[in-house]
Formats: sequence, C-alpha cells, structure tokens
Amino acid sequence: MVVQEFRMAEELGIADSLAWVVMPDHFHWLCILRQGSLARLMQRVKSRSAIAVNRATLGNSALWQAGYHDHALREDEDIKDVARYVVANPVRAGLVTTVGDYPLWDAVWL
Repeated sequence: MVVQEFRMAEELGIADSLAWVVMPDHFHWLCILRQGSLARLMQRVKSRSAIAVNRATLGNSALWQAGYHDHALREDEDIKDVARYVVANPVRAGLVTTVGDYPLWDAVWL
C-alpha cells in the first residue's frame, strides 16, 4: 500500500522515484520532487497509506510516527551509491542475505 502511494505520486507528477525500500516499520525513498513541498508529499504518502492499511486490516492505529528525516543530496554525492544504500537496508537490518531476496524495493537503474 505504501508502494502504491509512491507510484501515485509519480502518476500525479508530484515526484519521480529513483529508489525506495519499504521496511517493516519505516521506508526510505530517494525521489525528485516535481511539485509542492516535501512536507506535503510525506504527509500525503503517510496519511493515504495508513488509511489503506487500517482499512485492509480493520484496524484503527497510527502507522507512522510524526515527522520524517530528509537528506538533500550534495553535488559530490553519487546518486547511484545513495540508491544502493537505500535498497540495501533489509540486508543491513538482517532481514535477508541479499537485496534480491527482499520483495519491497525498486530502483530505476535495474
């Protein structure tokens, strides 16, 4: 449901996804913001995905913590290295041994 919101942001021209991974309790999303503010984009994704998850599970609990952590890339940062770091999160967390074993990630460089 989170992935669906990433894709919807792309379809609406709000952001272009470069790489993302959805972890059990958070997500990482490397994207190019095309319109609006990052705060509004994050509010949209977190709100809409929480509503969808609660509807699917018949729950009524908070899915996401308030706020988010952002990092703007500097010119000297290699965007592909950052994308590799993002999608390798499940390996570093010990959830899988290789990135390919984890189902909830994507990158435009595949």
